[in-house]
Amino acid sequence: MHNLITTPIPTSADLFQVADLCTAFAAELVESKDVTQRLALSGRLSYALTALRLLCDADFPAHLKEQLTVDELPTPCFPDCWIDSWLLVEYAQSLTQALLSCTLPYTVTVHLTGLLHDLIILMADYLKQPYLERETANAQSSKADS
Repeated sequence: MHNLITTPIPTSADLFQVADLCTAFAAELVESKDVTQRLALSGRLSYALTALRLLCDADFPAHLKEQLTVDELPTPCFPDCWIDSWLLVEYAQSLTQALLSCTLPYTVTVHLTGLLHDLIILMADYLKQPYLERETANAQSSKADS
């Protein structure tokens, strides 16, 4: 727990690594009962979500493009109306900010923490889900014939 709170996010971290950090913060947050730890985790999560938002807008490095490219695209893990990484990160950030406000009743805090945890898990899965389709040999040969 101490390392999770104190270790900085590497500047070299890619989208998947920061998504995994967000997942780790959310998992610890949902388990933590200590108010000080919850505040520290929420603050770190907020910072990681800000970094994640920037990485969602950046060009992906080659190793991520390869992991996001498949022969046949899977069914999206989110409904079409939610397929926007920026929006998902904003929802998670808003929930985190609400928890950081320390103005909510305890039961609301517990429920929002659970919702935040579940949203971050789904968001990380969505960000890692392949969305680029590999060109088949037939498509490449028809392009060459053109």
